[in-house]
Amino acid sequence: MKPFHYLFLFVLVVNISCKNNKTGNESTDKYKTSKLTIQDMERKNPIRFLNVSENDKHNIIGQTVIKGKISSTATLISYKDVAIKISFLSKTGALLEEDEEVIYEVVKPGNHIDFKSKYFAPKGTAQINMKITTAKALD
Repeated sequence: MKPFHYLFLFVLVVNISCKNNKTGNESTDKYKTSKLTIQDMERKNPIRFLNVSENDKHNIIGQTVIKGKISSTATLISYKDVAIKISFLSKTGALLEEDEEVIYEVVKPGNHIDFKSKYFAPKGTAQINMKITTAKALD
């Protein structure tokens, strides 16, 4: 009976050690999978990871000068050719005019870019809103 107990104990130890090795590989695989998932999410949904802010003023000839900043909260993917919809609104919030502008620069993960645009805003403009509509992910 003693040889049978030793054999059983040996098989049990080998089985447990093999399972521990698999767990280490699974942990690495889960990390790689989660990293790919984040990368895919950032690539497929750029608007979710890009923000735009603006500051506007008028120049001497009556143009509205818009200084903006596009920021990226992505961790892995860079974006280019960011399209922005610019809405000119009245005091009551009525839409007076809309324009779209594409910023042909690259926004790296976690960074921002500055841009400047000039418009002749429609008469009665009290507020300007900006919204990112599209962007292209770089591989």
